[in-house]
Parts: sequence; C-alpha cells; structure tokens
Amino acid sequence: MKIGIVGSGYVGTTIAACFADLGHEVMNVDVDDAVVTALNDGEAPVSEPGLDDRLARYAGETLFATTEYADLVDFAPDAVFLALPTPANADGSIDTAIIEVGAESLGRVLADIEGYPTVVVKSTVVPGTTEDTIGPILERESGGEVGVDFGLAVNPEFLREGSAVADFTDPDKLVFGTADDDRAREALEAVYAPLTDEADVPIVHTGRREAELIKYANNAFLAAKVSLINELGNICKEYGVDAYEVADAIGLDDRIGEQFLRSGVGWGGSCFPKDVNALVAAAREAGYDPQLLQAVIDVNDRQPERMLDLMDAHVDVEGKRVAVLGLAFKPGTDDIRNSRAIPIIEGLQARGAKVLAYDPDDGAQSAMRERFPDVTYLASASPTLSGAHAALIVTDWPEFGDLDLEFDLMSNSVVIDGRRVVDRREGITYEGLTW
Repeated sequence: MKIGIVGSGYVGTTIAACFADLGHEVMNVDVDDAVVTALNDGEAPVSEPGLDDRLARYAGETLFATTEYADLVDFAPDAVFLALPTPANADGSIDTAIIEVGAESLGRVLADIEGYPTVVVKSTVVPGTTEDTIGPILERESGGEVGVDFGLAVNPEFLREGSAVADFTDPDKLVFGTADDDRAREALEAVYAPLTDEADVPIVHTGRREAELIKYANNAFLAAKVSLINELGNICKEYGVDAYEVADAIGLDDRIGEQFLRSGVGWGGSCFPKDVNALVAAAREAGYDPQLLQAVIDVNDRQPERMLDLMDAHVDVEGKRVAVLGLAFKPGTDDIRNSRAIPIIEGLQARGAKVLAYDPDDGAQSAMRERFPDVTYLASASPTLSGAHAALIVTDWPEFGDLDLEFDLMSNSVVIDGRRVVDRREGITYEGLTW
C-alpha cells in the first residue's frame, strides 16, 4: 500500500519507518525543511532505539519526505495519517491549532488524490474532535464528503518513548475507529495486515469517538495506577514498611498485575501529564467533575516536594552543592518534558543550593541547559557527586544502580533515591522516597 503521513515528529517518524518496514511505500509531509532533509538522508530527527536503522534502510527507496502537500497527489496514498502535535493549553485542554492547519492543507489536495483515500487521525484528540472539527475542515477544503469521497478514521497510538519501535511491532492491541465506514475499516486492516498476519493482535473495531477516548482512558488508568502505588508508598514510608515488598505481594493478584507498581518520584513525559490533564479539562467542559483523576494529578505533583522534604530533614542546602542525577523523564530517552527533575531543580534553587546535574543522555542535558542555564552540567556521575552535600536520584538509569564508592566523594553523603536504584550501605545517609 501507499501511506501518507502528515507530521514527522516522534509519532510520525516512528510509524513512517515501521510502515516502510512492513513493506509499504511511505511519504512524510512536514513543514520543517531540516526535518525533511534528515528523513531523506535516513537520519531520525528524534532519539529512539531501532529507528535509525529502519530509516537508513528505507529512506530514498520506499520512504520519502517532502514539504509539499501537493506531492501526495502523484503519490496517490491509500491512507493518510495525521500525526501532528496537540499541545496543552494553560487550563489543560488540548490546542488543536496545528492539526487543524494540517487538515486544511491536506483538504486542499484531497479531492485530487485518486480513489477513496482514508484520512486517519493518529494524533491524540479528545472525543468529538475528529468528527466535529477535522472532518468538517476536510470537507470544506476538498469539496468532498466524509464516507462518500474519502474515509475518516481514528487510530490512536500507544507508543512509549524508549520502546516505540518494539511497541509498534508487538502491540497489545490495535484500535480502529471507523464508525460504519466499511471502506475506511478495510483500509486500516490492509495497512496493518503485514503485522496482524504474523501475530495474533487483538483488533478493537469501534466508533471514532470511542477510539479517541480509549487513548485517554488507557493513559489515565496507567497514571492512576502509578499515583496509587505512590500514595501507598508514602503511607508505607510513615510506618517504616518496605513499599516494594508490599507491591510485589499485591502484584501477584491477577486483578492488579505487577506492572507500574514501582513507587517513586512520579510520572512525566509528553503523554501522561498532557492526557490526564486534557481528560480532566474535557470532562469539566462536558459538565462532570472527575475528582479521582484530579487526585491522580495532585499526588504526582506532590512527589518531588516530598523528595525535597526528605533532603531538608538531613541537610540545609543553602549555599551548598547538591547533585541531581537524571534529567530525562525516563531512561532510554532524551525527553525532559514534564521530567520530575524540573520541579526538583526549581525547589533546590529556591533553597539557595548550588545545583550540579548529570544525565547519561547528552540530549537531555542540552535540553535542560536551555531551561536552567545557571545549573552546572557535568560529564559523569563522579564529578557531579564530588563535594556535594546531598544527591537526589531522579531517573532510574541503569548506570546509577552501579554507583557505590562515588558517594564517598561527597562532602556529606546524603542520598535521596527517588527510584530505588541505589543500595543502602554504611557510610551514606540513605532515604528512599517511599520506603
């Protein structure tokens, strides 16, 4: 099949490379000349394991990128995926301006694409966006009609940073929101046929609004599970109970499951914070107050301050060096969006500390340097810890678990571990966040 993809960010680039790997011909459309050049050269504009190899293999062969929507006409895609960002507004609601502009540009060429092209919304949007906003834009700009001249579907992504390629190739499920449009459903089935023919992947056939909400419900449930185990971990801490032993036991209950039961400093990244806040905002707009989801957010927001409170109980950091280990929101990525290190650094600076920071990913350090230029960034853990009066471990990079004698370089070995990666031992004052 021929597949068009509008947007070449994290999701767009990943699905482009993976669709090419399934044997499809792919054309990416992006307004950024530098991104288009990189894709055509086989270089990934984002950091993701397994992505570079796929792009290098298919770029210029079955994967192409362009800045011109008109190029889709000659390409004649069977399906066009909208993979554009929907950032958060100040009130938590999503900003659909970018995807609306993309839909307008696509709509202007849609009528000239042969056959019955199916437009697939891959972006995360609240229920009703596809039918009430995207569809009317496409109809207005193309002069065509949804379900008559072109298809309209929702196919949410469930790609985790650091494992997006693996998540695509081995999905837990595929969600096809096509309503009653058989041709759109058949197009999506054909797109994923090389994947589903090789493995028994559950396919959820549903309406467009249901598909939109499934993505939010998925992330809200996982975020709630993390906040719940953090709340339980906080209670364990007050009683001197090992939260991880408690989690191991309850995880044996198949109604609970063992995943997402590692208590700590909380969740961040581009998905959980944006999606949970957007769902809360959408629910309130619809007239319902989602108190539990608001509590999920509140618990998560409090965890960094709890970590700082533990530090305060052992040392006054005003004028003193404090080491922050881990800047990316999770290991295996350079993404600092909503990283728990951000409120940690802000809290340290408010306390007058001299902050030194290290992350194994250079991209994460560069991104954090733009946000906090007055922080000292070092090339490894050892010089970061040297002379520090406290160390806060924020991201569970594997190499932090190997640290031992490096803590002896500290002036005052107070270690606050937000991810349970360091072993307790004599010679350091160790505090786990929830254990």
